[in-house]
Amino acid sequence: MPPTTSVRRALVAFVASAAVLGAAAVPAVAAPRVASAGHAGYGGYGDSARLGYQKAVAARVLKGVFERGDTAVVDRFVRPDYIQHNPLAPDGAETLKNLAVSVHKQFPDAKYDIKRVISEGDLVLVHSNVVLTPGTRGSAVFDIFRFQDGKIAEHWDVGQSVPDKSANGNDMFSTVSWPRTEQPGPGFLTAYNKKLVTAAFDQLLVKKDLSAIDRYWGPEYDQHNPNIADGVAGVKSGLGAYFKQFPQLTVTPKRVIAEGDLVAVHSHYVNAPGERGQAIVDLFRVRCGKIVEHWDVIQDVPATSANGNGMF
Repeated sequence: MPPTTSVRRALVAFVASAAVLGAAAVPAVAAPRVASAGHAGYGGYGDSARLGYQKAVAARVLKGVFERGDTAVVDRFVRPDYIQHNPLAPDGAETLKNLAVSVHKQFPDAKYDIKRVISEGDLVLVHSNVVLTPGTRGSAVFDIFRFQDGKIAEHWDVGQSVPDKSANGNDMFSTVSWPRTEQPGPGFLTAYNKKLVTAAFDQLLVKKDLSAIDRYWGPEYDQHNPNIADGVAGVKSGLGAYFKQFPQLTVTPKRVIAEGDLVAVHSHYVNAPGERGQAIVDLFRVRCGKIVEHWDVIQDVPATSANGNGMF
């Protein structure tokens, strides 16, 4: 959900550099065992294995590219016709291969601190703190990857700089709600929680009905948007002011990705007619039928794009 003040327009240098490459950080997940580049890699062991495979492939590719400058993993796991939605990056795997080495040389100490990864269907969502220079706050980034035939086929992302301070006392990445784990909950919760968050998001953000907070949000709600105060009172006050400031706001969800107790909504927010708006990923955590925690990343939609695909 957007802050009550204007969205930051300046991203840190790394976000721009990573954007040109069309990807971002991934967690250190065990590398997948793959017999060949085109092999699906999960051996028919069911959906859980397939989702795990997709996460592992994303990790292997992006860790290899950005921390080691290894382009061989691109040939093995990224489709040559890779479709790019980051406005600073052209389509195709060759861009990733050609620029990865130079970025790695320029920022050899860059780290990709991945907080959580979820996968549903053919999509993988990665939430990370991308730090170009050790000791700096870096950027908050959400990446979404679409898989096709066991390879990465398409990519969307949003990124913003991490601020000095927060209105709620929480950073943009930690898990505050119980249990304090970054791993998604059991898979049997996925369908229920996805339906709940989709309905809550529609009523609160699309229809701008603040009473949805009373129905869908838990009283212990933990907020990670740095411009909104913690708790239910904070989100009511923050969004109430936002809706009042922008009465013609439109929010259009583009895709919803869920796993266990985590549900992400990738949306286009437009504050007023004629504006390009913002690309936003909202990530919600659900416990016992209530939304109890929220993270988000916000990026302005630029006037031009290197690939012509749009951010959505």
